[in-house]
Amino acid sequence: MTLTDAPTTLQFTRTPFPVPTHLPVIITIDGPAGTGKSTVARILASRLGLDFLDTGAMYRCAAAIMIDRKIDPNEVGDFVSTVVGADLHFDWTADPPTILAWDSPMDHRIRQADVTAAVSMVSAIGELRQHMVRKQRIIAAQHPRLVTEGRDQGSVVFPDAEVKFYLDADPGVRARRRADQMRSGGDSVDLGDLESQILERDRIDSTRSDGPLICPHDAIRIDTSDLDLDSVVTLLERHVRVKIGSLISDGGE
Repeated sequence: MTLTDAPTTLQFTRTPFPVPTHLPVIITIDGPAGTGKSTVARILASRLGLDFLDTGAMYRCAAAIMIDRKIDPNEVGDFVSTVVGADLHFDWTADPPTILAWDSPMDHRIRQADVTAAVSMVSAIGELRQHMVRKQRIIAAQHPRLVTEGRDQGSVVFPDAEVKFYLDADPGVRARRRADQMRSGGDSVDLGDLESQILERDRIDSTRSDGPLICPHDAIRIDTSDLDLDSVVTLLERHVRVKIGSLISDGGE
C-alpha cells in the first residue's frame, strides 16, 4: 500500500455518524485511465449516501457522437454544437446513473474500443471542455452532495471541493485492469498495445492546454497499484469521514 501527500497525523477511526443529509459536500476523484476511479467513486458515493457523477462518460459520449455521426473533429464548431444539441444528461434513477444523448441511453456504446481510442483526442478540444465544465457545474448545483470523478474535477471544475483525491497506479497494472474490463465485455485485447495506448493517453491528457491531468496541490494522492478495490474505497471513506467531522466541528452542522 502506498499513500502519499496525505496528512500523516490522520487517525482513521470510523466516525459514529453518516454524512449528514443537510450538508452539501463535493468529493473529487481525479487520475489517469485504469486507476479505478469510476468504480471507486460509485461505491464511495453509495457508502456515504451521495450522488455519483462519471464525467468520463460525458466525454466518451461526445466521442461516440463524433464517430457515429461522422463528424470531422477539425470542424470544432459543428462538433461542439452537435454535442450541445444532444443535451447530455443522466438518468439519476439508475445505478449507476445512465448517460443520455437526445434522451436516448448511451451506456452500451461509450465503452466500445473505437470510443476508447478517440476519447483523449476529443477531450483535448478546448471548446468542448468549456461546455462540459459548465454542464458539470450545473449538475453539481442540482446534486450538491456529489462524488465526481475525472481528470480535472479537483483542479478546474470544483477547485473548492471539500475533499479531493488523486488516484494513480503503475501503467502496467492499469493496462491489465483495462484489459480485464474489455475482455469481460467480449473484446479481444493485446496487452502491449493497450499499455502503449494508456501511456499515449497519459501524455495527451497531461499536456493539453485546457483542463490538463494534474494532481491538485491539496489532493490526497493514493497509489492503487497494490490495493484491492475494497481497500481503496475504505481508505477514501475514512479520509472523507475525518474531513466531514472537522467541518461539523467547525460549525457546519
